[in-house]
Amino acid sequence: MSDLLFIYGTLQRQGAAHHLLIGQATFLGPAWLQGRLYEVDGYPGAVLSDDPRDRIQGELYRMQRSDILLARLDAYEEIGPQFPEPHEYRRTQVSVMTVRQKPHAAWTYIYNRCIHNLAQIPGGRWIPAVRDF
Repeated sequence: MSDLLFIYGTLQRQGAAHHLLIGQATFLGPAWLQGRLYEVDGYPGAVLSDDPRDRIQGELYRMQRSDILLARLDAYEEIGPQFPEPHEYRRTQVSVMTVRQKPHAAWTYIYNRCIHNLAQIPGGRWIPAVRDF
C-alpha cells in the first residue's frame, strides 16, 4: 500500500481543507495525473483519461500514518458505508508523475458521478479561492 497522496483541490496548500494534512503529511512537490479536471460546485472533480495530453496538476505528499489520514480524508470526501451511495468520489491508487518525470503510485480521489453537465477546467489546474484571515 502506497504512503503517497496526490491532491488537486481543496486539500492543496492554499485550499480550505489543507488543515487536514497538517502534521499528517509532508509536501514532496508538484506532480500531475493523466486525467481531466471538472468544476463540480466550487470545487474540482478528477476523472482519469487515456489521452496523454490530459493532465491534472496537483501536489504530492508522503503520509506519516496513511491508515489514519486516509480514514480522515474518506470522511471528508464522504465515502464509506456511513454515507449514502452513490458516493461523489472514490479513493483509488493511480500513477502520478513528478516534475522530474518520475512515476509514483499514490492515492487520490476520483470523481464518481456523471460529468456531462460539468465544465472542464482548462489546463487541469484548480486554483483555490483566496481565504480571508
